[in-house]
Amino acid sequence: MIEIRDIKKKYGRCPVLNGVSLTIERGSCVGIIGSNGSGKSTLLEILAGVIRPDTGAFLVDEKMAWAKQIRKKIGYVPQANPLMEELTAWDNICLWNEKADLKQALGEDGALHMLGVDQYLKKPIYKMSGGMKKRVSIASALISKPEILLLDEPSAALDLEGKERLYDYFSRYTQAGGTVIIVTHDIHELEICSHTWILRDGKAMPYIYQGDIHELVGALEG
Repeated sequence: MIEIRDIKKKYGRCPVLNGVSLTIERGSCVGIIGSNGSGKSTLLEILAGVIRPDTGAFLVDEKMAWAKQIRKKIGYVPQANPLMEELTAWDNICLWNEKADLKQALGEDGALHMLGVDQYLKKPIYKMSGGMKKRVSIASALISKPEILLLDEPSAALDLEGKERLYDYFSRYTQAGGTVIIVTHDIHELEICSHTWILRDGKAMPYIYQGDIHELVGALEG
C-alpha cells in the first residue's frame, strides 16, 4: 500500500498544496491532473524527495518513503531534461545505474530495448530530439527496476511509436506489481490509468474520466 498523507507546501505566503491525501494500490497506474500552477510537479518533486514538504508523509508499506532504504525503490523522471548534453545516451545511463543491471536492460524484455533506446546508445544527447531524450530519461529510471515510478508528463515530445512503446512497458510493469504515478495533460495517458486524481485548490479529489473532455475541463476549473 502506498499512502500520501496530508502533504502541504507553500512558497512564502503562497500555498501550493493544502493537505494532499490519497491511497494507491500496488500494481496500479495513477494519473494526477490539474490546471497549470495547481501543484502537480511540486507534489511529484516532494514524493521523489527532491524538495521537502512543510508537513505530511509519503508512506510505502507503512514506512517513510524518504528513508534511504525505501527511496532506492522509487524511480523519478522530471518534466525537464535531466541528462548531460555532452555525453552519449549510454554514458548518461551508466552514471545513474549499476553495471549489473545494464546487461539485463539491453535484453528483449529490458527497458532499453522495449523503449527503443538501444538503437542510439552511442549518440550524444545534444544531437537528439526532445522525444529521444525523454526515452533515454525514462529508460534510465527503469533500469534498476524500481517498485514505484514517478513520471512528470512522460509522453511529452514522444512520437506515436514512442508512446506505444511506453504504454506497453507500463502495462507489463504494472502487471508485474510495479506502481506508476503520472502527472499528465495527455488524454491518452488518462485512458491507461486505473485511477485519476484532480489537484485543485491544493487538494486531491478522485475523478473518473469517461472520455468527455468538456466534463473534464469543468472538473479542473471547479
